[in-house]
Amino acid sequence: MTHWQNRKAIGDAHEQRVTKTLRACGWTVQPCGQGTYPPAIQRALARTHSALRYFPDLIAARDGDVITIDAKDRMPSTDSDRYAISTATLNAGLLFTAAHAPTPLYYVFGDLKVLTPSEVHHYTTHARPHRSGAWVLVATNRAHPFEEVFGAPPALAA
Repeated sequence: MTHWQNRKAIGDAHEQRVTKTLRACGWTVQPCGQGTYPPAIQRALARTHSALRYFPDLIAARDGDVITIDAKDRMPSTDSDRYAISTATLNAGLLFTAAHAPTPLYYVFGDLKVLTPSEVHHYTTHARPHRSGAWVLVATNRAHPFEEVFGAPPALAA
């Protein structure tokens, strides 16, 4: 299995976990974004810098509210208590939220903690960037618990 195939399998499993957890909280969830396109389109997008490459993974609705999710696994950084988010992903997320307001976009990390692109941008604006410039790093203690953002599943609700 190639490195990309391994990353894709991990990402797909995380998306399924997020989908299952959201559904347990009463959300209707549907896949969207690059993963739903035919392979030929996925391959073509992979060779571009289009923001479509970073379109959210999931769209969900509950009680008239609509949200989007970009599931981010293999986070936090293995060397620190920080999430590493690619600069390209962050820029696309900021563009997406500006273009599709008021529909929010949430990053849901492997530990099921949550941040928005605006929060990531805010917390990293004055921080020392990753030396490559390809990543922004956010302290994990800045993230919100899943249940505070999306509600708790009935078994966990008090």
